[in-house]
Amino acid sequence: MVSQKFISLRLFKTIIVSLFFSSLFFLSDPCLLYGSSPYSHSRDQLSYGLKDCHVRLLGDRDYFPALIHMIGNAKREIVMSFFLFKTNGYRSSYSDKILNHLIQASKRGVSIKVLLETGKDPGSNVNRNNRNTAKRLKKGGIHVYFDSPRITTHTKVMVIDRRYTIMGSHNLTNSALKYNHEISIFVDSPAVAEETLRYINSLYK
Repeated sequence: MVSQKFISLRLFKTIIVSLFFSSLFFLSDPCLLYGSSPYSHSRDQLSYGLKDCHVRLLGDRDYFPALIHMIGNAKREIVMSFFLFKTNGYRSSYSDKILNHLIQASKRGVSIKVLLETGKDPGSNVNRNNRNTAKRLKKGGIHVYFDSPRITTHTKVMVIDRRYTIMGSHNLTNSALKYNHEISIFVDSPAVAEETLRYINSLYK
């Protein structure tokens, strides 16, 4: 009886200690913090968060500042593939801001390749918007490619410096970046980045 009580007490202490250290892990891991991403709070915190963890969810409005931050910190290469990249020339448009940050990155020596969807119907909204954005990108010295019109490329993915990958549901449109319910993920993994690059390269016509 005594031995059973001793075992039960020791088991109870073990559980308490385990829960204590587990709680410290969850509270200290920036990937697992409750509430909104640091990007939801202020522009001063844009340098925090992304590189502190291997995977981070980017829901709704967290995606845009994260993407801007990663483009701004790219050192060598950006490769991206998007179904829709819609710009209109307005400085207040979120997608135009991304375009301008890409052009700035290109000017400082970052190699940038953009793959966009092209469909069978030349007059479709997707084709027209992607073609207009392609002209703006090329004017800024960025390489732009289109997939085969025989198949739809519905990807929304960017790989930075063969290490960081951002992928999910966000298209590069003002609506998706500013108003819609969307969710994407940031992944810090050279292996994932390499596999994603291999996939993107398979999409070129």
